[in-house]
Amino acid sequence: MEDEFSTSDFNDHGTLTTEERRALPLSDFGIPQLRKYPMPNADHVIVADAYFYAAPDQYKTELARAILAKAKIFGINVKNPKVFLWANK
Repeated sequence: MEDEFSTSDFNDHGTLTTEERRALPLSDFGIPQLRKYPMPNADHVIVADAYFYAAPDQYKTELARAILAKAKIFGINVKNPKVFLWANK
């Protein structure tokens, strides 16, 4: 079954192979229980920020907080104001 949304398909920011994605720890995912929005590096944090809008509302607070945490680790400036809005809920 194909993912409803996936950040592994964005070639401009580095693509994870299926094997690489499966090998990632849950802590590298913005929505770990769904294994969605992998953020093992700065490029993937940027993608997660850009595609935040596609996440289901029920996971947006969790995802927003994960994006901000990973952005801090990788020195990324988050540009999406909705990420900040959801992170403070």
